[in-house]
Amino acid sequence: MSEPKFVYVTYIATTPEQLWRALTDGAFTRQYWFGTTIESDWARGSRVVFRSDGDVHDSGEVLEYEPYRRLAYTWHVEFHEVFRREKPSRVTFELEAMGAEVKLTVTHDDFEPGSKVREAVSNGWPLVLSSLKSLLETGRPSALASADKACGARERAIAQAAHDAAQR
Repeated sequence: MSEPKFVYVTYIATTPEQLWRALTDGAFTRQYWFGTTIESDWARGSRVVFRSDGDVHDSGEVLEYEPYRRLAYTWHVEFHEVFRREKPSRVTFELEAMGAEVKLTVTHDDFEPGSKVREAVSNGWPLVLSSLKSLLETGRPSALASADKACGARERAIAQAAHDAAQR
C-alpha cells in the first residue's frame, strides 16, 4: 500500500524568481494565503512559522532550500488540538521553468495513518495555490482565500476532523 500524500501540479505564467518570492516572502504570502505570513531565515534546520493576526497557527523546520528550484519544510498544525497532536508532515515545492510559465508541483506527505491534517490540506492547498496563481497572473488573489475567510476555513477543517473522528 502506498503512503498517503497530496500532490498538486499547476502551471503559472510567471518567472521562477517571482514564484519563489511568492512562496518565501511573508508580505507576499499574506496576499493570497488567508492573510498568513510565512517567516523564516530559510537556512536548513531553521524554524518556519505561519502567522495570522500575530498568532502562530502552523510551524515547521526547513529541510531543503534550493532557490528557484526546490523548497521543503516540515509542517506542524498548531491551531487546534485535533491536528496539533499529530506528528509533523512534510511539504515540498518543486519549480520547473517551462518557457513563459513555471510548473509548480506541491507534494505534501509523511502523514501518520488516518491523518486529519492530510484531510485538511487536501481541501486547503487547491484554494491557496489557485489564489497564488491568480495573484501572479492577474495581480488579484482569490477572494475565497482572503484574510477574512481564514477563520471560516479553520472552523471547517476542525468540524470535518471532529465529524470524521465521531464516525470511527
